[in-house]
Amino acid sequence: MKLLIFAALLGLSVAQHNPHTKHGRTSIVHLFEWRWADIAAECERYLAPNGYGGVQISPPSEHIVLDHPWRAWYQRYQPIGYNLCSRSGNEKELQDMISRCNKVGVNIYVDAVINHMCGAGGGEGHHSSCGSYFNANTKDFPSVPYSNLDFNDGKCRTGSGEIENYGDPNQVRDCRLVGLLDLALEKDYVRSKTADYMNKLIDMGVAGFRVDACKHMWPGDMKAVFDRLHNLNTAWFSAGSRPFIFQEVIDLGGEAITASEYFGLGRVTEFKYGAKLGTVLRKWNGEKLSYLKNWGEGWGFMPNGSAVVFVDNHDNQRGHGAGGAAILTFWDPRLYKMATGLMLAHPYGVTRVMSSFRWERHFVNGKDQNDWMGPASYSDGSTKPVTINSDSTCGNGWVCEHRWRQIRNMAIFRNVVNGQPFSNWWDNQSNQIAFGRGNRGFIVINNDDWSLDVTLNTGLPAGTYCDVISGDKSGSRCTGKQVQVGGDGLAHFQISNTAEDPFMAVHADSKL
Repeated sequence: MKLLIFAALLGLSVAQHNPHTKHGRTSIVHLFEWRWADIAAECERYLAPNGYGGVQISPPSEHIVLDHPWRAWYQRYQPIGYNLCSRSGNEKELQDMISRCNKVGVNIYVDAVINHMCGAGGGEGHHSSCGSYFNANTKDFPSVPYSNLDFNDGKCRTGSGEIENYGDPNQVRDCRLVGLLDLALEKDYVRSKTADYMNKLIDMGVAGFRVDACKHMWPGDMKAVFDRLHNLNTAWFSAGSRPFIFQEVIDLGGEAITASEYFGLGRVTEFKYGAKLGTVLRKWNGEKLSYLKNWGEGWGFMPNGSAVVFVDNHDNQRGHGAGGAAILTFWDPRLYKMATGLMLAHPYGVTRVMSSFRWERHFVNGKDQNDWMGPASYSDGSTKPVTINSDSTCGNGWVCEHRWRQIRNMAIFRNVVNGQPFSNWWDNQSNQIAFGRGNRGFIVINNDDWSLDVTLNTGLPAGTYCDVISGDKSGSRCTGKQVQVGGDGLAHFQISNTAEDPFMAVHADSKL
């Protein structure tokens, strides 16, 4: 009997590792701070036609509205209730987006904030995205409702009520994270309210959740919430499908709390991935691309089946969270495209592509004083729409890295090679590497200070292929470079170290 129970629990947890992407699609894109109406349109006009599997959306729950600093992006991470009206739109717009994206086979993953409510200094009033009343001073959130009985203040053993020592797992999980009112998730009532919120979203048609600040919650409490979650909506997913769970746990090693404590609940964000990849591509600490032959678990990363990987995320592209100055972002476009291309070509993990907005950076002593800035907004604080220019780039300050040709085409590459083994590795013992994915795809990268000129075994069938980094396949033509593969699988590659994009990639569907 015990074995049967264990097997059932194991089955549930393994199910929560499955992103349920459709039609051979493999990658998630984080449309950070996008409005629901813009996401719905993007699913239809761009994400589905270009093979993206899903969208991570910003938290949809009612949040505090901040004047100081003005409409900071992180106000989304300070809930005052679980009503579904946020900076991105109202519940009707959210439902419309979920339905429209599902209709074209693009899943929606919600960024769920269940560890805390708003900051202790959030004040009293109706300054929230739905206009609901709350009082942070007395811990009164009547729209849920939560009262002072539903928070961890009595359990925290520090004088300040804040986390003072990250080496103490009790503090990290029972005290306030940067002043945010810490929910007592051990209480059945709080568990039921957070599960009700997530279940409403599941019933609306979402495929799963990125769960915020998981290190600050006890795994047992999270399991108690996740066990209450409904199966996915059968209008869009097969019967019995469990929501995909991926958990934000920052673990670069050396801390009291490890990512492995959360593996049983779903996938976990592998923050070491972007930090190490940035270090290698920047050639810091003597690191070289040739060292990536055993990239993934061989670098001490979590097991492949547990990992969600990314080059950067909304926190560390601003210098918050993990990775520091090593993190590559859209501000470093040349290296960023190489890093994202490598990530999408490599079989390790479930891949998430970042899609950002620009802000006016202002560095003082190495610290960006404007890292709080939200997306471009009107005078009333409402977010400006994502406009699409004639060349397919985005306006109104939206970066749209997922639309960059090199990144879009590598997301397609990943779909084409899905399930194929890592193969045909080559390196020059420095910063020129190449590898294949079975007989379906091949990538070559030159991050050295000299040209690459080499004949390599691609593992591909004979033929002429379009390099999807320098151009696109259009019918039987290629707008970029062409690669000739012989009957022996060999092909000749030349990549200048001064090229705008010093890498090339070909795959089965780019054959002319």
